[in-house]
Amino acid sequence: MASDIYKKIIKLVLEAAKIARTVGIQNILQPGLVKEMIIADHLGHQLIITKRDADACSLEDPSILYEYLSCKEGGTGQFDRMFKEPDDKRQESLNRIRRNAKVFFAVFYAHEQTKAKVIYELEPEVVVQETERQLDASRNAISHVGFTESWVKRNGRVVYEDR
Repeated sequence: MASDIYKKIIKLVLEAAKIARTVGIQNILQPGLVKEMIIADHLGHQLIITKRDADACSLEDPSILYEYLSCKEGGTGQFDRMFKEPDDKRQESLNRIRRNAKVFFAVFYAHEQTKAKVIYELEPEVVVQETERQLDASRNAISHVGFTESWVKRNGRVVYEDR
């Protein structure tokens, strides 16, 4: 019966939330957090759990930061709320990309969205150039900037692939 399954899921989520609090994660349901955990695990990175910071850092050197984008197969990964203008806000938005040593783009299976299919590595400046192109083309002062897997394939390299 579905309600028994829902109760089991709730019990497991509450247990996961309890475990997460032991390492400082107060909201296990924060959008994107579980996928960021999965990506960090595959890449051997240290997850950063605060919302405004990069998504992860190097285990050996915490000053080496990484940003993660993700989508399901056929989807688009995006940076939310990027400012086209005023210039100081635009630079602040672009620094969300520039502060990182690398940007990683993970594609999750459409039929199993907790399982990474492939992860690409991108140079931040390549991502910045595409972001600026999209911001310049936008009619809005604040936009979501999206990246398709085909764009990432042309501009990045595979660093993880499920076999």
